[in-house]
Amino acid sequence: MRLMIVDDHVLFRDGLKSLLEAHDVQVVAEAGDGEQAIRLARQINPDIVLMDLAMPKMDGLTATRCLSAELPNIKVVILTASLEDSDLFEAIKSGAEGYLLKDLEASRFLSMLKGVARGEPGLTPLLAKKVLQEFARPKAEASKEKEVDAFTPREREVLEAMVEGVTTNRSLALNLGVSENTIKFHVRNILDKLHLHNRAQVVSHALRHGIVQPRETPS
Repeated sequence: MRLMIVDDHVLFRDGLKSLLEAHDVQVVAEAGDGEQAIRLARQINPDIVLMDLAMPKMDGLTATRCLSAELPNIKVVILTASLEDSDLFEAIKSGAEGYLLKDLEASRFLSMLKGVARGEPGLTPLLAKKVLQEFARPKAEASKEKEVDAFTPREREVLEAMVEGVTTNRSLALNLGVSENTIKFHVRNILDKLHLHNRAQVVSHALRHGIVQPRETPS
């Protein structure tokens, strides 16, 4: 895993770099603002960018939008102290594949980071629930039906399972009784048909546009 740290606090970057390298994560670059992050990403092409939000010159959300549009193969994960729901929602809409808080325990942080590298959304259950609730907004019925019709029955099953919180390839495969390679194939088709970059975006899009409705949980 080749990773870039983007944060304007040098002491925090140093501590995070030490933690990551102690667990065999290669830190290939560091940046102190969004503009520098974009320049370095173009040159180095890291696998994952850990992006802070509040930074000088260019903030993390703006940098995330730029990277998602120009270098969609790079996974951007927001790493922030912000508990604002608006920051969380904007980060996902901007193309971030995860939103991690700086008060996470080291073991949990590393585990979720490895999950992102495998293609899983980097969201704790609480934040994932907030995203699902925020984006559960139906749109015009005709447009919804058009998108629903674009999916094969199996792709729709995969999409419905993802909305219900089954997001890893292994879990989806077990849930639907198929191989992990088959799941990867269907997920790629879903991403292509929706013109999206990651699974977190797929889930939010499906809920926001009423393609799939979340099941109500007992109170």
